[in-house]
Amino acid sequence: MRNYNILITTMRLDIGGAETHIVELAKGLSREGFNVIAASAGGVYEKELAEFGIKVYHVPLDNKKPHNVIKAYCRLKNIIKEDRIDLVHAHARIPGFICGLLHKRMGFPFVTTAHGTWKTGYGLRYITNWGQKTVAVSEDIRQYLLDNYKIEDKDIKVTINGIDTDKFSSGIDCSDIMYELNLKPEDMKIVYISRFDSDRGYIINKLLEIVPELSASIPRLKVIMVGSGNILDSIKEKAREINSITGQDTIIVTGSRTDINKFTALADLFIGFGRSSLEALSAGRPLILAGNEGYIGILNENSLDDAVKSNFSGRGKSKADSKSFKDDILRVLSLSSEERKALGDFGRSVIENSYSVKKMVQDNMEVYAQLLEHK
Repeated sequence: MRNYNILITTMRLDIGGAETHIVELAKGLSREGFNVIAASAGGVYEKELAEFGIKVYHVPLDNKKPHNVIKAYCRLKNIIKEDRIDLVHAHARIPGFICGLLHKRMGFPFVTTAHGTWKTGYGLRYITNWGQKTVAVSEDIRQYLLDNYKIEDKDIKVTINGIDTDKFSSGIDCSDIMYELNLKPEDMKIVYISRFDSDRGYIINKLLEIVPELSASIPRLKVIMVGSGNILDSIKEKAREINSITGQDTIIVTGSRTDINKFTALADLFIGFGRSSLEALSAGRPLILAGNEGYIGILNENSLDDAVKSNFSGRGKSKADSKSFKDDILRVLSLSSEERKALGDFGRSVIENSYSVKKMVQDNMEVYAQLLEHK
């Protein structure tokens, strides 16, 4: 099952858990001998894919304005013809919708991936196109698909968010980042990495809310926030206001970066959810699992089952409240370095045992094989 031309479509290739999943999948498939082609509206990860030998196309797949939908439809139709695409794999609602229309017209094998849950009201359920086979990144998303869409269980494959354990490890040299951000070894560094979009705003603002109190208890506290999105400017403004209260650069907002493995490596504590939380675990860093959909708290043997069931999102749990959030942060940062390392080692073992890139790629190849053998 080699030498097939696989087209992967997504909205953008910017910082985000789904985007990183897509990048690792594309590279993994390429290593397995597939000719992978990517189409999106662009983003910081285009360069990484291109350097890996993956052809990248710009297609306006990041919004549903009618003229862009028509443009994307025509552009993808030409790509599928000219690059002799054998299978199309769509990620996110807009690419799935457009590729679904093309599938009905052109008949190519069609796969979609569900990275999370989507709103289904106001008719949105009916403009969602799923593939002949759908990959779900967790068991709870598989159940969501069964409950909300007419997808048969046999057509859903549950996979994982595969992590490159060499790229995300405690041994990464992050001295250049330390120098760039004027960080000192004695600083206590909290790192948060995510898209800075309004649908992630709750947990971002909750973290900002408790920083002044944390700073009063942790004199050399540094909160490093990495990402970009439609609320980035407002977050930067809030960070400036908080820094004026603390009297120092307590919060550092970096904007969009691709060297996020260095940021996970330098963290004394990582706060996040989804794929970025798995990357932090791979780097052997203590984790507080805090998502926009729910709060799990310190990741350890007692909370792991809840984390796995929700795909490290916190779905099904109450949202973070300020006191629990602050208390958990202080609890982790008051641990000895040996105790924090033990937490980090536990997280690293979770990734090594259950969340490898190789398994994720193999899962997707199994789905492709079911369709390509009939092509």
